[in-house]
Amino acid sequence: MANYSSGGGLGSIPVVIKNLLIINGLVWLAQIVFAKQGYPLEPYGALWSFESGNFRIWQLVTYMFMHQALDAAGDLVFAHILFNMFALWMFGTILENVWGAKRFLTFYMICGVLAGVAQLVLQGGYSSAVGASGAIMGVMAGFVYLFPNTPLYIMFIPIPVKAKYVIPLFMLYDIFGSLAPQQGDNVAHFAHLGGAVTGLILVIYWNRRNRGNFY
Repeated sequence: MANYSSGGGLGSIPVVIKNLLIINGLVWLAQIVFAKQGYPLEPYGALWSFESGNFRIWQLVTYMFMHQALDAAGDLVFAHILFNMFALWMFGTILENVWGAKRFLTFYMICGVLAGVAQLVLQGGYSSAVGASGAIMGVMAGFVYLFPNTPLYIMFIPIPVKAKYVIPLFMLYDIFGSLAPQQGDNVAHFAHLGGAVTGLILVIYWNRRNRGNFY
């Protein structure tokens, strides 16, 4: 995705989005520094499965502020955090401007925590997960429910495509990925789906509770 027609820009990033971007960036840098020193943070902050024996309750929060920082060869990995932070800014800015800082932060954290719960309950095995994707999928679900006709500009597609056609494709990808996992697929599909479902339920509930006064 390249852009969307919302106006504003980087200078108008709201406070929660701005702080989330900063925190995620600082944690990513800390992961690199500590890993280079032989003290990786993932054993403590990643979301570990119950079966692994490494699960700690705080990981339901800390995992969403961590991203893949180094690959197996020790080289820097940028794609994970860059895509997530871009999506957070792209969709989250509108929601925070509509809801205000307190409600948006509440929404974001609930989506992230319940995305982690879905990953723990449904994934199994001896896996671990990091990334803000579950919370961000909740943000995307909330966005598409409230603004389904917003035009999005997709790379390699010369015309804008409405959000109601684009964002569900991400969810379908996670549904197929969870039902028919491929070898080497390290995407936490159940966390994505858990975040998306949580976000959709929350925004529908809030919308109905505040009929005529949601905005």
